[in-house]
Amino acid sequence: MTRMGHGGRILALWVVSSAISLPLIAIFLTPHLPPGTGSVEAKGQQVDNEVLTMISVWIALGIFAYFGYVLTAFRLRDADPALDGPPIRGHARAQVLWIVFTTALVLCLAGFGTYELLGGAGGGQGSDPVFKAFSGDAKGTPGDPPLQVQVIAQQWQFTFRYPSEGGFESARFVLPVNRQVELHVTSLDVIHSFWVPALGVKADANPGADNIAYVTPKRIEKLAIHCAELCGLFHGYMFDNTARVVSQSAFTAWAKGMRQFVSSVTHYLPKYHHTYLPDPAFRAG
Repeated sequence: MTRMGHGGRILALWVVSSAISLPLIAIFLTPHLPPGTGSVEAKGQQVDNEVLTMISVWIALGIFAYFGYVLTAFRLRDADPALDGPPIRGHARAQVLWIVFTTALVLCLAGFGTYELLGGAGGGQGSDPVFKAFSGDAKGTPGDPPLQVQVIAQQWQFTFRYPSEGGFESARFVLPVNRQVELHVTSLDVIHSFWVPALGVKADANPGADNIAYVTPKRIEKLAIHCAELCGLFHGYMFDNTARVVSQSAFTAWAKGMRQFVSSVTHYLPKYHHTYLPDPAFRAG
């Protein structure tokens, strides 16, 4: 029987440690990775984090196995400096293996990341998104058209316009569960960033630009909204925890009530557009 060399022992340590550690991480850690499962997009991002975590741990275990073995098997057991081994000038097989392994890993991760980004990640994709989705699952199953909601940022608050529900504007962000939403994110003044962590949505709000992001909420819950772009003195004030995801019937009732409540002032709003150019004198900043 051929005696196992140093490389075989390191490989065995890597395989054994991976076989023990990776299932434990998959069971106890990855289900708790952000951003959670509040939407189809958030779940997709959580899966991305799970994949990257497992690959990172797998690589780290290989590094630990290598250095642990080397520090144990080749440690200097005598203080005599003459026992130091000869310098290594090159090792073609190790170099080729390293180049092939790292190149394949980088290309696979690049392909995975590109596929996930094209599949819709909850981030803004601009006014002409590469991925145009339909209500249903995240892969674009045909169905009812998405609910359009315009997110209007300004110093220092977000307001929300519902063009398909009578065009009213509200300071509260309310979405129906299990229906795809097409967010049109824009700004009235400076650059902001609309971030809803629980839904996996983060889209920049730029003045004069219509930034589209898709999201499909999967459960009824309360939401927190943040501005994730330093936008002025009261940037930290742009936080709202009154947003929520509700049932379709509750959303219909809420929209009807809002239409009636703001009907006397809705006609003063500018005609619905994807961007607005307000008079600078009315800017809050």
